[in-house]
Amino acid sequence: MAFKIIAYGVQPYEEHLYGELNKYGFDVKLVNDLLTADNGDLAEGFDGVLLFVDCLANRANLKKFKDFGIKYVFTRTAGYNHIDLQAAADFGQKVARVPAYSPNAIAELAVSLGTSLSRSTVYSSGRTAKLNFKVTETMFSHEIRKSTVGIVGTGHIGCVEAELYKGLGAKLLGYDIFQSDFAKKLVEFKELDELLAESDIVSLHLPYFPGKNENFVGEDFISKMKDGAILVNTARGELVDEAAVVKAIKSGKLAGFGADVLTEEGRFLGKDYSDNPDAFPDASIKELLSLYPKVLVTPHVAAMTDEAVSNMISTSYDNFNTVINGGDLGRAEVKLPEPAAK
Repeated sequence: MAFKIIAYGVQPYEEHLYGELNKYGFDVKLVNDLLTADNGDLAEGFDGVLLFVDCLANRANLKKFKDFGIKYVFTRTAGYNHIDLQAAADFGQKVARVPAYSPNAIAELAVSLGTSLSRSTVYSSGRTAKLNFKVTETMFSHEIRKSTVGIVGTGHIGCVEAELYKGLGAKLLGYDIFQSDFAKKLVEFKELDELLAESDIVSLHLPYFPGKNENFVGEDFISKMKDGAILVNTARGELVDEAAVVKAIKSGKLAGFGADVLTEEGRFLGKDYSDNPDAFPDASIKELLSLYPKVLVTPHVAAMTDEAVSNMISTSYDNFNTVINGGDLGRAEVKLPEPAAK
């Protein structure tokens, strides 16, 4: 009997890949909606659950899965902050992720947001779309090769972004607690305050640790940035205090903000509020979005490339096949951190 998997948050345009990449013959049910407090019951009768970012894998849903006999709660993302690891450990459930699906996909969008804001591309094309071809001061910009880009978090994605900006001639600075030999070939490592003071574009590639680094970017962080700099976040929304960004954009401290992620975006991701803007659930984020085109936000689509999605699915299938056959998940397995020694 085939191993049964239910996959949440699968978009119609990617559904065909789940069949084309299913080399192990799994019985897979695709659910377009993310896992919420209301649809966990759909997992009854399945052996494994496959999640996407912003799925609600909280204690209540994990307990429900345990009661259904589900031992495997996997995510097809690198991040796993949407899964309650303590609950999973309590219920004896294995958790796995996809450590790297396509650093290029995320890095390319980060560069696109940074360069678009640097050249005021959206502002300029928005005016010509209205048949206004007058050139304004806002269109006057620096060339990237004359700019300094600071990358906060120089893992796989940060290094790919550094390579892309290096190809454009930018000066590259980096900040990371762990400074890999490969990253040292691409960036000049600086203390965070130095990087912020010198960078024309600051791009975030940090993991999010609930309860530890919420609002990593707040008023103090922004105050240390170069006047007129651009901030880009394609990591996790919770790292940035959107209200502080609004204040900085309005004051002119920041020239622009580009993001693919927002705080607690599961509240509105995949929903359309264009006909009822008053129903949007977060006033700070709504105000942030109103600052377009100085603020460019995409709806968490950095990983929406054919290569990235294919890698997410195929690696997830590999993860399931590994545990079914008693193998070691290696870097893909996510465990509850060991308690700190006293």
